[in-house]
Amino acid sequence: MMTETEKKAIQNDFKEQMDYDELLNCMRCGFCLPSCPTYIETDQQELYSPRGRIALMKGITDGVIEPDEEVTHSLDLCLGCRACETVCPSGVKYGHLLEDARSIIQSHKKQSVPVKMLRRGIFDELFPNQNRLEHVTSLLGFYQRSGLSKVVRKVGFMNLFPESMATMERVLPEVPKRKEIRERPRYFEHEGERQATCAMFTGCLMDTVFFTTNNATIRLLQKAGCDVLVPENQLCCGALHGHNGELERAKQMAKQNIAAFEHSGADYIVTNAGGCGAFLIEYDHLLADDPEWADRAKNFVSKLKDISAVLVTLEFHKTHRLKLPQQTVTYQDSCHLRNVMHTYEEPRLLLQSIEGIHFEEMEGANTCCGSAGDYNIVEPEMAMQILDHKMEQVVKTDAKTIVTANPGCLLEMKVGIERKHRTGSMRAVHIVDLLLEALDG
Repeated sequence: MMTETEKKAIQNDFKEQMDYDELLNCMRCGFCLPSCPTYIETDQQELYSPRGRIALMKGITDGVIEPDEEVTHSLDLCLGCRACETVCPSGVKYGHLLEDARSIIQSHKKQSVPVKMLRRGIFDELFPNQNRLEHVTSLLGFYQRSGLSKVVRKVGFMNLFPESMATMERVLPEVPKRKEIRERPRYFEHEGERQATCAMFTGCLMDTVFFTTNNATIRLLQKAGCDVLVPENQLCCGALHGHNGELERAKQMAKQNIAAFEHSGADYIVTNAGGCGAFLIEYDHLLADDPEWADRAKNFVSKLKDISAVLVTLEFHKTHRLKLPQQTVTYQDSCHLRNVMHTYEEPRLLLQSIEGIHFEEMEGANTCCGSAGDYNIVEPEMAMQILDHKMEQVVKTDAKTIVTANPGCLLEMKVGIERKHRTGSMRAVHIVDLLLEALDG
């Protein structure tokens, strides 16, 4: 429970730090309501809508609403999918407001020693240090290769965890050995006629747990005629921090990433993870008030593109034959790739160019699957509720392959396949891996 002094301190910080003009920008028209997953899943409770949350933020800023547990829960339950922004006639930057509000509340939150240690371990020690992350994930790889995972499942140890986490453990891809990650070159030469130079943003989990997808991305860029650079000293994009109230740490990470890329001379900075891309492309907003970094951030953002956008720009799908065995394929949008990076036509163009594929558009493909970064871990009940409704739409397409463009979405759809007991008849795959499969096919 918060004391009156703590509540007053939060109200003062809201007044000083929140963008009041942006709060007033919300006209309360309600256009956002049908696009909000938590509003729908809570039987249309206004408290869990974008409009309702903005009203709460404004109320705290005005000093007429106390920042109690109900307010905190409302903000925490938001997926941050930002679908509301795409339908807002006023162009309210809801995502920015949400991150600022969470950051203020987090800075005043009293936490137990175990929680403090866990947050410090994750946000300060693990994700900002790629070497450490490689070491931790290499232990996961050993766990998988040694057969220990089979023993753990057989004795029922995973039953001690929520069902969603137990399922997630089963669907994780095989993690490569640390030596394989360390020995990957930093430069890859183009094939065919040279088209561009690309600097690859490798990410944190993408370059460990999803290492093969990163390699497939590099391979596709080479085939598209690109020289590919993998800059040193880059690290996690900071999205996990930004979404969990750790904005200052996110700013430090943004600066390191910008510095790692700004002398690459690349035409494009390429990402293959919608969640990372959405945070990277707003580095200019994150550092807008920093005179030393504002322009450097803008230059970084100006070159950033998702892999699908780069391939379409270079007409990869027109100059290369892509072929797969006959199958029905559907596509699940990454919320952040669609709503923040505004990339949604390009993945579909690439998929529709593959011979042998019948592309079936899913109803509600643009709505969140329930992954949302670490949301499916911290809010498993709501995440699974959203996922189950998503899988109902997947089944209607009769697709055998679900394609997405973000690691979290990919794992979530794999969990959905498990929950629907369709492991033998349906698969989920990152678009990059499918394109390489089609190119080699």
